[in-house]
Amino acid sequence: MGVTNQKLAKKPKIVLTGGGTAGHVSPNLALIPSLEADGWEIVYIGSNHGLEKQLVAEAGIPYHGISSGKLRRYFSWQNFIDPFKVIKGIFDAYFAIAKIKPKVVFSKGGFVTVPVIFASWLQRIPVIIHESDFSSGLANRLSIPFATKVCVTFPETAKHLAKYAAKVKHTGLPIRPDILQGNVEKGRSFCGFNADLPVLFVVGGSTGSAKINQAVRSVLDALTQNYQVVHACGKGNLDSNLKEHQRYQQFEYLGTELADILAIADLVVSRSGANAVFEFLTLRKPNLLIPLSKLSSRGDQILNAKSFQARGYSAVLFEEDLTSESLLAAIADLNMRRDEYIQNMNKSEDANAIAQIVSLIKEFRY
Repeated sequence: MGVTNQKLAKKPKIVLTGGGTAGHVSPNLALIPSLEADGWEIVYIGSNHGLEKQLVAEAGIPYHGISSGKLRRYFSWQNFIDPFKVIKGIFDAYFAIAKIKPKVVFSKGGFVTVPVIFASWLQRIPVIIHESDFSSGLANRLSIPFATKVCVTFPETAKHLAKYAAKVKHTGLPIRPDILQGNVEKGRSFCGFNADLPVLFVVGGSTGSAKINQAVRSVLDALTQNYQVVHACGKGNLDSNLKEHQRYQQFEYLGTELADILAIADLVVSRSGANAVFEFLTLRKPNLLIPLSKLSSRGDQILNAKSFQARGYSAVLFEEDLTSESLLAAIADLNMRRDEYIQNMNKSEDANAIAQIVSLIKEFRY
């Protein structure tokens, strides 16, 4: 009888996987509190040396590292080596999955997930894939045929996956609960700002954006006449000549302070990665999106931005059109239409992504 009770009390296991960028890890981390509350034992599989290893360690989740390669769209000698890394990764993932014995695998994308998904499919473990962007990345395109379910962030994405319609579910994007808990007073204190002028938050992504940084700094005198500006400019991109500029604060990176900065932000200028735009939507922050051009990306940020623009959640300024003058004009227009954007965002039904995904995962519990 005691053995039976132990078996009944044993928590079901779930493997989370995703890596390469913070965007492939943050949604997984956002799910962890709800999965733990629902009684899951969580294990993470990522690359041996990826960013995800540190982020998951900070969350206190058991981690299995595997070999991981990458498929590049440009010539590199690594392209001849990485296929062997992927093959090794499949073996690594197969033995990790066999040892963990999860009920289900949840994947957020990135090339480390391909071996995990294939190894899970070989062992008949259900796989749920989540696609953050408007269009599927290469890793997810390779993996979708082996998936049991596919969650999508944008409703338009489902139309592009009509071949897999029976698998696809529109859920939106899981947002970290801590991003909703920003403190206005802490944010103002951190930046040395007051309540007299609105706050413009400029962020170019985790590595910064040279073009956005340059454009903002070229009109800084004009901006700071009407706004207090906080600028996340990326590692190595601080401008020492602007340290004493009135109403301007620059940071290489914002960690736990990000929630407090977003709490004080009245307007946001940003790239249009999926995590970022859904954070702005959830927090109802009027935003100007400047997506990466197709010259430096596969165009997913452009599609993300156009989707949010079409729904009235965001203003968009394409990188090819970015100048000092166009930036000032776009920010002025965003401020003038601020209430309109907030009203449109208040109509969104994409705020319950975590609950929808956890409910879907629960279907594979027994």
